[in-house]
Amino acid sequence: MEFTHFDENKNAVMVDVSDKDITDRVAIATGRITLCDEAMEAIKGRKIKKGDVLTVAQVAGIMGQKRTSELIPMCHNINLTGSKITFEIEGNDIVVLSKAKTAGKTGVEMEALMGVNIALLTVYDMCKAIDKRMLISDVHLVEKKGGKSGDFFF
Repeated sequence: MEFTHFDENKNAVMVDVSDKDITDRVAIATGRITLCDEAMEAIKGRKIKKGDVLTVAQVAGIMGQKRTSELIPMCHNINLTGSKITFEIEGNDIVVLSKAKTAGKTGVEMEALMGVNIALLTVYDMCKAIDKRMLISDVHLVEKKGGKSGDFFF
């Protein structure tokens, strides 16, 4: 397996996908943030001064998916056909699940991963007045379907 974002002279390039088939593609990524008791209680009780943390983080994650190509230099600009950010609370952890869908010539793994990261960073930003020791961890691709390289499951 070789890196795809370099040409024969080792120059960085955006991969040419013009000859690829349009297929349905889905990617799911996850990550978590661990908070102190006080911050978690403030989130649950909707007592964070900046607003409803999970609602704002959900919208931010979707926006992050949509703007991935603006921040990751070699990413293609993808028309998403679906975007979903959900949360699960496990003790003092908030687990983010990010799902991105498209019908296109290239995958949506980066969009799913960007959605997770932006949602997690938004939680951090909204809660940092209470807890500066929050820990963001376990960000990874869970699943990918569609495309030439086939399906992937973590």
